[in-house]
Amino acid sequence: MRRLRRGDEGAFAEAFEHYRPRIFPFLLRYCRSRSIAEELTQETFLRLAKSAKGLRADTRLGVWLFVVARNLGVSYLRRAFLHQDRLTALIGLEAPVPRRPETPFEVIAAADATGRLAAAVASLPPIYREVVLLLGVEELSALEVAEVLSLSVEAVRQRWSRGRRLLQAILEDEAPPAGGRHE
Repeated sequence: MRRLRRGDEGAFAEAFEHYRPRIFPFLLRYCRSRSIAEELTQETFLRLAKSAKGLRADTRLGVWLFVVARNLGVSYLRRAFLHQDRLTALIGLEAPVPRRPETPFEVIAAADATGRLAAAVASLPPIYREVVLLLGVEELSALEVAEVLSLSVEAVRQRWSRGRRLLQAILEDEAPPAGGRHE
């Protein structure tokens, strides 16, 4: 933080390299558009560059970045709902690529499972989706999520519990019948 506050470009580059791999996927899942997630990720780090000198020495950079990213995502979604032509960007969720499955069957199964999970997370109401993404995917602590969302830790835990139950219900509703056949 000291180096960032002094305007050290190397510190900014280190922060970008360390946090971009977490901020971008969060925004991708939150906004469900690769191009929007890229723009919002850039804007998150531009805000860091503009604000770094004014940040307090005890600022927890990861939490600060997720607060900025989440606020940018919320603002984008609000604007998108106001403009019908942007709604199509909200519908397409880009699923992460599965990691090196061994057989063609595993490739198909992994892609299907990843796609189903990504679609299920995307279908959660935003108040649960953001908690599921921050706790379950980004692995922030309940305290950090509470800071990002300006909630109590108890409210985060309640949303986490409800979000997981909703996610499970969504995935169970999509599961093929026993035996794997649709009749």
